[in-house]
Amino acid sequence: MERTPFGTAPGGQPVEVYTLTNRQGVEARVTNYGGIILGLRVPDRHGRFDDVVLGYDSLAGYLAESPYFGALVGRYGNRIARGRFTLDGQPYTLATNNGVNHLHGGLKGFDKVVWTAAPFENDQGMGLVLTYVSPDGEEGYPGTLTARVTYTLTGDNALVFDYHATTDKATPVNLTQHSYFNLAGDGKGDILGHVVTLNADRFVPIDPTSIPLGELRDVTGTPFDFRRPIAIGARIGQEDEQLRNGQGYDHCVVLDKGGKAGELTLAAHVLEPTTGRVMEIHTTEPGMQFYSGNFLDGSLKGKKGAVYHHRHGFAMETQHFPDSPNQPSFPSTILRPGEHYRSRSVYRFSVSGS
Repeated sequence: MERTPFGTAPGGQPVEVYTLTNRQGVEARVTNYGGIILGLRVPDRHGRFDDVVLGYDSLAGYLAESPYFGALVGRYGNRIARGRFTLDGQPYTLATNNGVNHLHGGLKGFDKVVWTAAPFENDQGMGLVLTYVSPDGEEGYPGTLTARVTYTLTGDNALVFDYHATTDKATPVNLTQHSYFNLAGDGKGDILGHVVTLNADRFVPIDPTSIPLGELRDVTGTPFDFRRPIAIGARIGQEDEQLRNGQGYDHCVVLDKGGKAGELTLAAHVLEPTTGRVMEIHTTEPGMQFYSGNFLDGSLKGKKGAVYHHRHGFAMETQHFPDSPNQPSFPSTILRPGEHYRSRSVYRFSVSGS
Protein backbone atom coordinates (compact mmCIF):
# COMPACT_ATOMS: atom_id res chain seq x y z
CA MET A 1 0.00 0.00 0.00
CA GLU A 2 1.38 3.38 -1.00
CA ARG A 3 1.27 6.18 1.56
CA THR A 4 2.07 9.77 0.55
CA PRO A 5 1.79 13.23 2.14
CA PHE A 6 -1.17 15.42 1.12
CA GLY A 7 -0.56 18.59 3.13
CA THR A 8 -1.47 19.93 6.55
CA ALA A 9 -4.93 20.35 8.08
CA PRO A 10 -5.94 23.70 9.64
CA GLY A 11 -5.03 22.42 13.11
CA GLY A 12 -1.50 21.57 11.96
CA GLN A 13 -2.08 17.82 11.70
CA PRO A 14 -0.42 16.02 8.79
CA VAL A 15 -2.74 14.72 6.09
CA GLU A 16 -1.81 11.64 4.08
CA VAL A 17 -3.11 9.67 1.11
CA TYR A 18 -3.37 5.88 1.15
CA THR A 19 -3.55 4.11 -2.21
CA LEU A 20 -5.43 0.80 -2.16
CA THR A 21 -5.06 -1.55 -5.14
CA ASN A 22 -6.11 -5.07 -6.10
CA ARG A 23 -4.92 -7.61 -8.65
CA GLN A 24 -7.57 -6.47 -11.13
CA GLY A 25 -5.91 -3.04 -11.27
CA VAL A 26 -8.71 -1.24 -9.40
CA GLU A 27 -7.33 1.64 -7.34
CA ALA A 28 -8.88 3.66 -4.51
CA ARG A 29 -7.12 6.71 -3.06
CA VAL A 30 -8.24 7.65 0.46
CA THR A 31 -7.10 10.44 2.76
CA ASN A 32 -7.29 10.59 6.55
CA TYR A 33 -8.76 14.11 6.26
CA GLY A 34 -12.51 13.50 6.40
CA GLY A 35 -12.06 9.90 5.23
CA ILE A 36 -12.34 11.33 1.72
CA ILE A 37 -12.17 9.04 -1.29
CA LEU A 38 -9.99 11.14 -3.61
CA GLY A 39 -10.13 8.80 -6.57
CA LEU A 40 -11.50 5.46 -7.68
CA ARG A 41 -10.21 3.93 -10.90
CA VAL A 42 -12.26 1.06 -12.36
CA PRO A 43 -12.32 -0.52 -15.85
CA ASP A 44 -14.93 -0.16 -18.59
CA ARG A 45 -16.15 -2.99 -20.81
CA HIS A 46 -12.96 -2.68 -22.93
CA GLY A 47 -10.65 -2.77 -19.95
CA ARG A 48 -9.93 0.96 -19.98
CA PHE A 49 -9.57 2.47 -16.54
CA ASP A 50 -10.96 5.82 -15.47
CA ASP A 51 -11.57 7.70 -12.25
CA VAL A 52 -15.31 7.58 -11.45
CA VAL A 53 -15.55 9.92 -8.43
CA LEU A 54 -15.58 13.71 -8.35
CA GLY A 55 -13.12 15.70 -6.26
CA TYR A 56 -9.98 17.82 -6.20
CA ASP A 57 -6.29 17.30 -6.96
CA SER A 58 -5.12 18.97 -3.75
CA LEU A 59 -6.08 19.30 -0.11
CA ALA A 60 -6.55 23.03 -0.70
CA GLY A 61 -9.59 22.31 -2.86
CA TYR A 62 -11.32 20.37 -0.09
CA LEU A 63 -10.44 23.03 2.49
CA ALA A 64 -11.70 25.92 0.34
CA GLU A 65 -15.05 24.60 -0.82
CA SER A 66 -16.40 21.11 -1.22
CA PRO A 67 -19.99 19.81 -1.34
CA TYR A 68 -18.87 16.74 0.66
CA PHE A 69 -16.98 15.23 -2.32
CA GLY A 70 -15.95 11.69 -1.28
CA ALA A 71 -16.39 12.42 2.41
CA LEU A 72 -17.19 10.33 5.45
CA VAL A 73 -20.21 12.09 6.97
CA GLY A 74 -21.28 12.30 10.63
CA ARG A 75 -22.31 12.46 13.39
CA TYR A 76 -25.57 12.72 11.52
CA GLY A 77 -25.70 12.29 7.76
CA ASN A 78 -28.53 14.26 6.12
CA ARG A 79 -30.70 16.94 7.79
CA ILE A 80 -32.09 17.65 11.22
CA ALA A 81 -34.93 20.19 11.20
CA ARG A 82 -33.93 23.64 12.46
CA GLY A 83 -30.88 22.10 14.14
CA ARG A 84 -32.96 21.02 17.12
CA PHE A 85 -34.03 17.81 18.81
CA THR A 86 -35.06 16.64 22.26
CA LEU A 87 -33.59 13.48 23.74
CA ASP A 88 -34.70 12.02 27.08
CA GLY A 89 -36.40 15.32 27.88
CA GLN A 90 -33.28 17.40 27.21
CA PRO A 91 -33.34 19.89 24.28
CA TYR A 92 -30.25 20.17 22.07
CA THR A 93 -29.32 22.86 19.57
CA LEU A 94 -27.03 22.22 16.58
CA ALA A 95 -25.57 24.49 13.93
CA THR A 96 -27.89 25.47 11.08
CA ASN A 97 -25.58 25.16 8.09
CA ASN A 98 -28.16 24.39 5.38
CA GLY A 99 -30.62 27.23 5.39
CA VAL A 100 -32.64 26.83 8.58
CA ASN A 101 -31.57 23.20 9.02
CA HIS A 102 -28.60 21.19 10.24
CA LEU A 103 -26.80 19.15 7.56
CA HIS A 104 -24.18 16.37 7.65
CA GLY A 105 -22.90 16.96 11.18
CA GLY A 106 -22.65 20.75 11.18
CA LEU A 107 -20.02 23.37 10.52
CA LYS A 108 -17.18 20.96 11.32
CA GLY A 109 -18.58 17.51 10.85
CA PHE A 110 -16.65 14.28 10.45
CA ASP A 111 -15.80 15.31 6.87
CA LYS A 112 -13.56 18.11 8.20
CA VAL A 113 -11.51 16.34 10.87
CA VAL A 114 -8.31 14.31 10.69
CA TRP A 115 -8.92 10.65 11.45
CA THR A 116 -6.34 8.25 12.85
CA ALA A 117 -5.54 5.85 10.00
CA ALA A 118 -4.25 2.29 10.24
CA PRO A 119 -3.65 0.45 6.93
CA PHE A 120 -4.08 -3.32 6.70
CA GLU A 121 -4.02 -6.26 4.30
CA ASN A 122 -5.86 -9.54 4.81
CA ASP A 123 -7.55 -12.35 2.87
CA GLN A 124 -10.40 -10.01 1.89
CA GLY A 125 -8.18 -7.32 0.37
CA MET A 126 -6.44 -4.19 1.56
CA GLY A 127 -7.86 -1.26 3.42
CA LEU A 128 -7.79 1.40 6.04
CA VAL A 129 -9.21 1.60 9.56
CA LEU A 130 -10.17 5.19 10.40
CA THR A 131 -10.81 6.20 14.01
CA TYR A 132 -12.07 9.47 15.46
CA VAL A 133 -13.15 10.41 18.98
CA SER A 134 -15.78 13.15 18.90
CA PRO A 135 -15.89 14.92 22.28
CA ASP A 136 -19.04 15.57 24.28
CA GLY A 137 -20.70 18.71 22.94
CA GLU A 138 -18.91 18.78 19.60
CA GLU A 139 -21.19 20.58 17.13
CA GLY A 140 -23.84 20.49 19.88
CA TYR A 141 -24.17 16.70 20.07
CA PRO A 142 -24.27 14.99 23.47
CA GLY A 143 -21.77 12.33 24.52
CA THR A 144 -18.23 11.38 23.64
CA LEU A 145 -18.59 9.27 20.51
CA THR A 146 -15.84 6.89 19.42
CA ALA A 147 -16.25 6.15 15.71
CA ARG A 148 -14.37 3.55 13.71
CA VAL A 149 -14.86 3.17 9.96
CA THR A 150 -13.12 0.51 7.90
CA TYR A 151 -12.65 0.89 4.14
CA THR A 152 -11.77 -2.36 2.33
CA LEU A 153 -10.99 -2.78 -1.37
CA THR A 154 -11.64 -6.46 -2.13
CA GLY A 155 -10.15 -8.70 -4.78
CA ASP A 156 -13.48 -8.79 -6.64
CA ASN A 157 -13.71 -5.01 -7.12
CA ALA A 158 -15.89 -4.02 -4.21
CA LEU A 159 -15.45 -1.16 -1.76
CA VAL A 160 -16.76 -2.22 1.64
CA PHE A 161 -17.58 0.32 4.34
CA ASP A 162 -17.91 -0.98 7.90
CA TYR A 163 -19.08 1.55 10.48
CA HIS A 164 -18.86 1.14 14.27
CA ALA A 165 -19.45 3.57 17.13
CA THR A 166 -19.90 3.68 20.90
CA THR A 167 -20.92 6.53 23.19
CA ASP A 168 -20.95 7.47 26.87
CA LYS A 169 -24.26 9.41 26.56
CA ALA A 170 -27.32 8.87 24.40
CA THR A 171 -26.79 10.61 21.04
CA PRO A 172 -28.05 10.46 17.45
CA VAL A 173 -25.71 8.66 15.02
CA ASN A 174 -26.17 8.28 11.26
CA LEU A 175 -22.88 7.72 9.44
CA THR A 176 -22.59 7.56 5.66
CA GLN A 177 -20.24 7.94 2.71
CA HIS A 178 -20.79 10.87 0.34
CA SER A 179 -18.87 10.13 -2.85
CA TYR A 180 -20.19 11.69 -6.05
CA PHE A 181 -20.05 9.21 -8.93
CA ASN A 182 -19.92 9.54 -12.68
CA LEU A 183 -19.42 6.06 -14.13
CA ALA A 184 -18.56 7.54 -17.54
CA GLY A 185 -15.54 9.06 -15.82
CA ASP A 186 -14.81 12.14 -13.75
CA GLY A 187 -15.42 15.27 -15.83
CA LYS A 188 -17.13 13.33 -18.64
CA GLY A 189 -20.42 15.26 -18.65
CA ASP A 190 -23.72 14.82 -16.88
CA ILE A 191 -25.09 11.66 -15.29
CA LEU A 192 -28.61 11.84 -16.76
CA GLY A 193 -28.02 8.82 -19.01
CA HIS A 194 -27.06 6.52 -16.15
CA VAL A 195 -29.67 3.76 -15.85
CA VAL A 196 -30.76 3.23 -12.25
CA THR A 197 -32.69 0.47 -10.49
CA LEU A 198 -33.62 0.99 -6.85
CA ASN A 199 -34.93 -1.71 -4.52
CA ALA A 200 -37.44 0.70 -3.01
CA ASP A 201 -41.25 0.69 -3.00
CA ARG A 202 -41.45 3.90 -0.97
CA PHE A 203 -39.59 7.17 -0.53
CA VAL A 204 -39.47 9.97 2.05
CA PRO A 205 -41.29 13.07 0.74
CA ILE A 206 -39.88 16.43 1.86
CA ASP A 207 -40.94 20.02 2.35
CA PRO A 208 -39.29 22.92 0.44
CA THR A 209 -36.43 22.95 2.99
CA SER A 210 -35.79 19.21 2.42
CA ILE A 211 -37.19 18.10 5.79
CA PRO A 212 -39.40 14.96 5.79
CA LEU A 213 -43.16 15.41 5.94
CA GLY A 214 -43.37 12.42 8.28
CA GLU A 215 -44.80 9.88 5.84
CA LEU A 216 -43.31 7.11 3.70
CA ARG A 217 -44.91 7.46 0.28
CA ASP A 218 -45.55 4.76 -2.33
CA VAL A 219 -43.42 5.35 -5.46
CA THR A 220 -46.12 3.99 -7.79
CA GLY A 221 -47.07 6.52 -10.43
CA THR A 222 -44.35 8.98 -9.36
CA PRO A 223 -40.96 9.98 -10.85
CA PHE A 224 -39.44 8.14 -7.88
CA ASP A 225 -40.36 4.69 -9.18
CA PHE A 226 -37.00 3.12 -10.10
CA ARG A 227 -38.07 -0.45 -9.43
CA ARG A 228 -37.40 -1.13 -13.10
CA PRO A 229 -34.29 0.24 -14.86
CA ILE A 230 -34.71 3.83 -16.06
CA ALA A 231 -32.34 6.69 -16.85
CA ILE A 232 -31.86 9.33 -14.17
CA GLY A 233 -32.83 11.99 -16.68
CA ALA A 234 -35.96 10.27 -18.00
CA ARG A 235 -38.37 11.95 -15.56
CA ILE A 236 -36.23 14.46 -13.68
CA GLY A 237 -37.80 17.36 -15.57
CA GLN A 238 -41.41 16.37 -14.91
CA GLU A 239 -43.77 18.76 -13.17
CA ASP A 240 -43.80 17.26 -9.69
CA GLU A 241 -43.93 18.92 -6.28
CA GLN A 242 -41.31 16.61 -4.80
CA LEU A 243 -38.90 17.19 -7.68
CA ARG A 244 -39.42 20.93 -7.17
CA ASN A 245 -38.74 20.64 -3.45
CA GLY A 246 -35.50 18.75 -4.05
CA GLN A 247 -34.62 20.62 -7.27
CA GLY A 248 -34.37 17.14 -8.73
CA TYR A 249 -33.69 13.88 -6.90
CA ASP A 250 -32.49 14.60 -3.36
CA HIS A 251 -34.61 12.15 -1.41
CA CYS A 252 -34.20 9.19 0.87
CA VAL A 253 -35.66 5.98 -0.54
CA VAL A 254 -37.02 3.28 1.76
CA LEU A 255 -35.25 0.05 0.90
CA ASP A 256 -37.20 -3.18 0.60
CA LYS A 257 -35.42 -5.29 3.20
CA GLY A 258 -37.66 -8.31 2.63
CA GLY A 259 -38.05 -8.82 6.37
CA LYS A 260 -34.26 -8.77 6.83
CA ALA A 261 -33.82 -5.58 8.86
CA GLY A 262 -30.17 -5.01 9.68
CA GLU A 263 -28.96 -7.55 7.11
CA LEU A 264 -27.06 -6.87 3.90
CA THR A 265 -29.60 -6.47 1.07
CA LEU A 266 -29.70 -4.92 -2.40
CA ALA A 267 -30.18 -1.15 -2.53
CA ALA A 268 -29.28 -0.05 -6.06
CA HIS A 269 -27.97 -1.07 -9.47
CA VAL A 270 -26.49 1.61 -11.74
CA LEU A 271 -25.39 1.13 -15.36
CA GLU A 272 -23.55 3.68 -17.49
CA PRO A 273 -24.44 2.47 -21.02
CA THR A 274 -21.59 3.99 -23.04
CA THR A 275 -18.82 2.41 -20.94
CA GLY A 276 -20.70 -0.59 -19.56
CA ARG A 277 -19.60 0.25 -16.04
CA VAL A 278 -21.93 -1.06 -13.33
CA MET A 279 -22.13 -0.17 -9.66
CA GLU A 280 -24.25 -2.33 -7.37
CA ILE A 281 -24.90 -1.35 -3.76
CA HIS A 282 -25.85 -3.62 -0.87
CA THR A 283 -26.37 -2.30 2.65
CA THR A 284 -27.61 -3.13 6.12
CA GLU A 285 -29.21 0.34 6.32
CA PRO A 286 -33.00 0.90 5.94
CA GLY A 287 -32.63 3.80 3.51
CA MET A 288 -30.46 5.51 0.92
CA GLN A 289 -30.30 9.16 -0.08
CA PHE A 290 -30.38 9.44 -3.87
CA TYR A 291 -28.95 12.79 -4.97
CA SER A 292 -28.65 13.83 -8.62
CA GLY A 293 -26.08 16.61 -8.24
CA ASN A 294 -28.70 19.35 -8.45
CA PHE A 295 -26.59 22.00 -6.73
CA LEU A 296 -23.48 21.60 -8.87
CA ASP A 297 -23.50 24.81 -10.89
CA GLY A 298 -20.21 25.08 -12.78
CA SER A 299 -18.51 27.12 -10.06
CA LEU A 300 -16.28 24.26 -8.87
CA LYS A 301 -13.15 23.20 -10.78
CA GLY A 302 -12.09 19.70 -9.87
CA LYS A 303 -9.47 17.15 -10.80
CA LYS A 304 -7.41 17.89 -13.91
CA GLY A 305 -9.36 21.12 -14.39
CA ALA A 306 -12.75 19.43 -14.77
CA VAL A 307 -15.61 21.88 -14.29
CA TYR A 308 -18.52 20.35 -12.41
CA HIS A 309 -21.68 21.59 -14.04
CA HIS A 310 -25.28 20.83 -13.13
CA ARG A 311 -25.80 17.09 -12.50
CA HIS A 312 -22.26 16.02 -13.42
CA GLY A 313 -22.27 13.57 -10.50
CA PHE A 314 -24.72 11.61 -8.35
CA ALA A 315 -24.54 10.31 -4.80
CA MET A 316 -26.14 7.26 -3.20
CA GLU A 317 -25.69 7.57 0.55
CA THR A 318 -26.74 4.51 2.54
CA GLN A 319 -28.23 5.66 5.86
CA HIS A 320 -31.17 5.98 8.22
CA PHE A 321 -33.86 8.49 7.33
CA PRO A 322 -33.42 12.29 7.57
CA ASP A 323 -34.55 14.09 10.72
CA SER A 324 -35.16 10.82 12.55
CA PRO A 325 -34.55 12.38 16.02
CA ASN A 326 -37.69 14.47 15.38
CA GLN A 327 -39.69 11.76 13.61
CA PRO A 328 -40.86 9.13 16.14
CA SER A 329 -42.37 6.92 13.41
CA PHE A 330 -38.96 6.51 11.69
CA PRO A 331 -36.41 3.85 12.71
CA SER A 332 -34.43 5.19 15.66
CA THR A 333 -30.94 6.65 15.24
CA ILE A 334 -30.29 7.00 18.98
CA LEU A 335 -27.20 5.20 20.29
CA ARG A 336 -27.00 4.65 24.03
CA PRO A 337 -24.14 3.74 26.39
CA GLY A 338 -23.36 0.03 26.25
CA GLU A 339 -24.79 -0.29 22.73
CA HIS A 340 -22.80 -0.68 19.51
CA TYR A 341 -23.65 1.16 16.31
CA ARG A 342 -22.84 -1.14 13.39
CA SER A 343 -23.51 -0.69 9.69
CA ARG A 344 -22.10 -2.16 6.49
CA SER A 345 -22.41 -1.04 2.87
CA VAL A 346 -20.83 -2.69 -0.19
CA TYR A 347 -20.31 -0.87 -3.50
CA ARG A 348 -19.36 -3.46 -6.14
CA PHE A 349 -18.06 -2.50 -9.59
CA SER A 350 -18.33 -4.60 -12.74
CA VAL A 351 -19.08 -4.24 -16.45
CA SER A 352 -22.02 -5.11 -18.68
CA GLY A 353 -22.10 -5.86 -22.42
CA SER A 354 -19.31 -6.13 -24.96
